[in-house]
Amino acid sequence: MPGMSIDDATDVVALLQGRLHALNDLALTLKHIHWNVVGPNFIAVHTMLDPQVEGVRAMVDTTAERIATLGGSPNGTPGSLVAARTWDDYSVGREDAIKHLGALDLVYAGVIGDHRKGIEQTEETDPVTQDMLIAQAAELEQYQWFVRAHLETADGTLRTADAGTETRAAAQA
Repeated sequence: MPGMSIDDATDVVALLQGRLHALNDLALTLKHIHWNVVGPNFIAVHTMLDPQVEGVRAMVDTTAERIATLGGSPNGTPGSLVAARTWDDYSVGREDAIKHLGALDLVYAGVIGDHRKGIEQTEETDPVTQDMLIAQAAELEQYQWFVRAHLETADGTLRTADAGTETRAAAQA
Protein backbone atom coordinates (compact mmCIF):
# COMPACT_ATOMS: atom_id res chain seq x y z
CA MET A 1 0.00 0.00 0.00
CA PRO A 2 1.83 3.08 -1.20
CA GLY A 3 1.99 5.58 1.66
CA MET A 4 -0.99 4.13 3.53
CA SER A 5 -1.55 1.82 6.44
CA ILE A 6 -2.81 -1.65 5.61
CA ASP A 7 -6.06 -0.92 7.47
CA ASP A 8 -6.69 2.30 5.53
CA ALA A 9 -5.88 0.60 2.22
CA THR A 10 -8.24 -2.28 3.07
CA ASP A 11 -11.04 0.18 3.83
CA VAL A 12 -10.45 2.13 0.61
CA VAL A 13 -10.35 -1.08 -1.44
CA ALA A 14 -13.71 -2.11 0.02
CA LEU A 15 -15.17 1.30 -0.77
CA LEU A 16 -13.80 1.17 -4.32
CA GLN A 17 -15.16 -2.33 -4.87
CA GLY A 18 -18.62 -0.93 -4.20
CA ARG A 19 -17.98 1.90 -6.66
CA LEU A 20 -16.70 -0.64 -9.21
CA HIS A 21 -19.94 -2.61 -8.95
CA ALA A 22 -22.05 0.55 -9.25
CA LEU A 23 -20.13 1.76 -12.30
CA ASN A 24 -20.27 -1.63 -14.03
CA ASP A 25 -24.01 -1.73 -13.37
CA LEU A 26 -24.40 1.82 -14.69
CA ALA A 27 -22.53 0.99 -17.91
CA LEU A 28 -24.79 -2.01 -18.50
CA THR A 29 -27.91 0.01 -17.67
CA LEU A 30 -26.91 2.75 -20.08
CA LYS A 31 -26.43 0.19 -22.84
CA HIS A 32 -29.80 -1.40 -21.98
CA ILE A 33 -31.48 1.99 -22.34
CA HIS A 34 -29.56 2.66 -25.58
CA TRP A 35 -31.03 -0.53 -27.06
CA ASN A 36 -34.57 0.00 -25.74
CA VAL A 37 -35.40 3.64 -26.41
CA VAL A 38 -38.18 4.41 -28.88
CA GLY A 39 -40.25 7.41 -29.88
CA PRO A 40 -39.69 10.85 -31.35
CA ASN A 41 -36.56 11.50 -29.26
CA PHE A 42 -35.04 8.13 -30.15
CA ILE A 43 -32.02 9.28 -32.15
CA ALA A 44 -31.08 12.10 -29.76
CA VAL A 45 -31.13 9.83 -26.71
CA HIS A 46 -29.71 6.80 -28.51
CA THR A 47 -26.66 8.75 -29.69
CA MET A 48 -26.28 10.68 -26.41
CA LEU A 49 -25.85 7.47 -24.45
CA ASP A 50 -22.90 5.87 -26.28
CA PRO A 51 -20.36 8.49 -25.10
CA GLN A 52 -21.75 8.10 -21.59
CA VAL A 53 -21.26 4.33 -21.79
CA GLU A 54 -17.65 4.80 -22.91
CA GLY A 55 -17.00 7.38 -20.18
CA VAL A 56 -18.39 5.10 -17.49
CA ARG A 57 -16.42 2.13 -18.85
CA ALA A 58 -13.26 4.24 -18.53
CA MET A 59 -14.22 4.95 -14.90
CA VAL A 60 -14.63 1.20 -14.35
CA ASP A 61 -11.11 0.57 -15.60
CA THR A 62 -9.60 3.40 -13.55
CA THR A 63 -11.40 2.23 -10.42
CA ALA A 64 -10.30 -1.40 -10.89
CA GLU A 65 -6.71 -0.31 -11.44
CA ARG A 66 -6.82 1.82 -8.29
CA ILE A 67 -7.99 -1.23 -6.33
CA ALA A 68 -5.06 -3.22 -7.72
CA THR A 69 -2.65 -0.36 -6.97
CA LEU A 70 -3.76 -0.49 -3.33
CA GLY A 71 -3.04 -4.22 -3.16
CA GLY A 72 -6.61 -5.40 -3.70
CA SER A 73 -8.06 -7.71 -6.28
CA PRO A 74 -10.83 -6.00 -8.25
CA ASN A 75 -13.83 -8.22 -8.80
CA GLY A 76 -15.82 -7.39 -11.90
CA THR A 77 -17.78 -10.59 -12.39
CA PRO A 78 -21.54 -10.35 -12.93
CA GLY A 79 -22.26 -12.76 -10.07
CA SER A 80 -20.21 -10.70 -7.65
CA LEU A 81 -21.98 -7.52 -8.75
CA VAL A 82 -25.44 -9.01 -8.32
CA ALA A 83 -24.57 -10.56 -4.94
CA ALA A 84 -23.13 -7.33 -3.56
CA ARG A 85 -25.43 -4.65 -4.93
CA THR A 86 -27.83 -2.85 -2.64
CA TRP A 87 -30.08 -1.47 -5.38
CA ASP A 88 -32.74 -3.04 -7.58
CA ASP A 89 -32.16 -3.99 -11.19
CA TYR A 90 -33.17 -1.33 -13.72
CA SER A 91 -36.89 -1.78 -14.23
CA VAL A 92 -37.78 -0.17 -17.58
CA GLY A 93 -37.76 -2.16 -20.82
CA ARG A 94 -38.70 -0.99 -24.32
CA GLU A 95 -40.11 2.48 -23.70
CA ASP A 96 -40.30 6.06 -24.87
CA ALA A 97 -36.93 7.84 -24.67
CA ILE A 98 -38.15 10.51 -22.26
CA LYS A 99 -39.58 7.89 -19.90
CA HIS A 100 -36.18 6.16 -19.87
CA LEU A 101 -34.50 9.48 -19.09
CA GLY A 102 -36.84 9.99 -16.15
CA ALA A 103 -35.77 6.64 -14.74
CA LEU A 104 -32.11 7.17 -15.65
CA ASP A 105 -32.05 10.44 -13.70
CA LEU A 106 -32.76 8.44 -10.53
CA VAL A 107 -30.02 5.95 -11.41
CA TYR A 108 -27.52 8.77 -11.81
CA ALA A 109 -28.67 10.38 -8.55
CA GLY A 110 -27.94 7.14 -6.68
CA VAL A 111 -24.51 6.58 -8.22
CA ILE A 112 -23.48 10.20 -7.72
CA GLY A 113 -24.76 10.23 -4.14
CA ASP A 114 -22.68 7.17 -3.29
CA HIS A 115 -19.64 8.65 -5.05
CA ARG A 116 -20.03 11.75 -2.87
CA LYS A 117 -20.09 9.53 0.24
CA GLY A 118 -16.86 7.93 -0.98
CA ILE A 119 -15.33 11.37 -1.47
CA GLU A 120 -16.13 12.20 2.16
CA GLN A 121 -14.85 8.84 3.42
CA THR A 122 -11.47 9.25 1.70
CA GLU A 123 -10.93 12.84 2.87
CA GLU A 124 -8.43 11.91 5.57
CA THR A 125 -7.10 8.56 4.37
CA ASP A 126 -6.49 8.70 0.64
CA PRO A 127 -6.43 11.98 -1.30
CA VAL A 128 -5.43 10.13 -4.50
CA THR A 129 -8.60 8.02 -4.45
CA GLN A 130 -10.58 11.08 -3.40
CA ASP A 131 -9.31 12.99 -6.44
CA MET A 132 -10.29 10.09 -8.70
CA LEU A 133 -13.78 9.98 -7.20
CA ILE A 134 -14.15 13.76 -7.49
CA ALA A 135 -13.24 13.65 -11.19
CA GLN A 136 -15.65 10.78 -11.78
CA ALA A 137 -18.45 12.53 -9.89
CA ALA A 138 -17.94 15.65 -12.00
CA GLU A 139 -18.28 13.63 -15.20
CA LEU A 140 -21.30 11.72 -13.87
CA GLU A 141 -22.95 15.00 -12.88
CA GLN A 142 -22.47 16.30 -16.41
CA TYR A 143 -24.09 13.16 -17.82
CA GLN A 144 -26.99 13.64 -15.41
CA TRP A 145 -27.31 17.25 -16.55
CA PHE A 146 -27.64 16.04 -20.16
CA VAL A 147 -30.41 13.69 -19.01
CA ARG A 148 -32.19 16.31 -16.90
CA ALA A 149 -32.19 18.83 -19.74
CA HIS A 150 -34.81 16.61 -21.37
CA LEU A 151 -36.91 16.52 -18.19
CA GLU A 152 -36.95 20.19 -17.20
CA THR A 153 -39.59 22.74 -18.01
CA ALA A 154 -38.62 26.23 -19.20
CA ASP A 155 -38.75 27.53 -15.61
CA GLY A 156 -36.29 24.86 -14.44
CA THR A 157 -38.82 22.57 -12.77
CA LEU A 158 -37.94 18.90 -13.03
CA ARG A 159 -41.04 16.94 -14.09
CA THR A 160 -39.87 13.93 -12.10
CA ALA A 161 -38.83 15.82 -8.95
CA ASP A 162 -41.01 13.85 -6.55
CA ALA A 163 -40.57 10.40 -8.13
CA GLY A 164 -39.10 7.87 -5.75
CA THR A 165 -38.84 4.93 -8.12
CA GLU A 166 -37.74 4.42 -11.70
CA THR A 167 -41.24 3.30 -12.68
CA ARG A 168 -42.80 6.41 -11.17
CA ALA A 169 -40.14 8.67 -12.75
CA ALA A 170 -40.81 7.09 -16.14
CA ALA A 171 -44.54 7.67 -15.72
CA GLN A 172 -44.03 11.32 -14.69
CA ALA A 173 -41.61 12.09 -17.52
